[in-house]
Amino acid sequence: MMSLLSWRQKVLAGTILTIAATLGAITSAATQQPSAPPDFSSKLAGWVGFNGGGPFFEPVPGSKMPGPIVSDPKYPFVPNGVGAQPTYRIPDLNNPNLKPWAKDHMRKDADEIIAGKKPAFTAQSSCWPAGVPFFMGYGGPDPLVFIQTPKQVRIMWREDNQSRRVSMDVPHTASVTPSWYGESVGRYESDELVIDTIGLSTRTVVDIYRTPHTEKLHVVERWKMTDGGKGMQVIFVVEDPDTYYEPWTGMRRYRRVEQEGYEKICAEGNRHLFNWKMPTAERPDF
Repeated sequence: MMSLLSWRQKVLAGTILTIAATLGAITSAATQQPSAPPDFSSKLAGWVGFNGGGPFFEPVPGSKMPGPIVSDPKYPFVPNGVGAQPTYRIPDLNNPNLKPWAKDHMRKDADEIIAGKKPAFTAQSSCWPAGVPFFMGYGGPDPLVFIQTPKQVRIMWREDNQSRRVSMDVPHTASVTPSWYGESVGRYESDELVIDTIGLSTRTVVDIYRTPHTEKLHVVERWKMTDGGKGMQVIFVVEDPDTYYEPWTGMRRYRRVEQEGYEKICAEGNRHLFNWKMPTAERPDF
């Protein structure tokens, strides 16, 4: 009798252990399931950038990497509407991370602006595509808008409906033809949208200081909501070994605004703004 009870007890104990191990594996798998991706596009939300007068790109707190280009303290920027003579943005070329060719290019540009030979307007002023990372400087006063689907994320700027396309959960193609917004691939990591962009045309500039780049430009962004969904930030890393000695990092912060969608045309009627040629079509393409 004792032998029979001992055998039954052993079988029962083994069964309990097996069930417990199975439940543990199921629980562990459940806890490892990815959470729902962050929803940047809910409730007709748009995102307007903090620091509307600039600098737009801010240093990342605590980062040991070089930061973004800043304004030359000898030529402080004065925006419109503050009761003083507005000025242009002039870059601080004492930045040790810029390679000589880029400094020479920017110095020539700045000297002509300071001498009054030309304006210091960016692609935005003439309705040309911004490129990356300069696109992240947008979001004010017209907001950025996100459209999220399982296979693609669109980020649009309401000012003139510029749009970035991010293909989700795919690798970069083997050979990328340079274009205004390059090739962007994305993925979700926990509560962040990670975007990796290559193949950017050298017709674009890096920032509001008109910093040039080569076709080796590579940008990785991490978008994340903050302040309980009322705010958003993007921290990004810029790498271009032919323009910078080291990769650098910056950030941009935004606040949520609720509004109906609208369409705003940029180039209409502005074809000769400041003698900058506007993008126009010679004939309809449809």
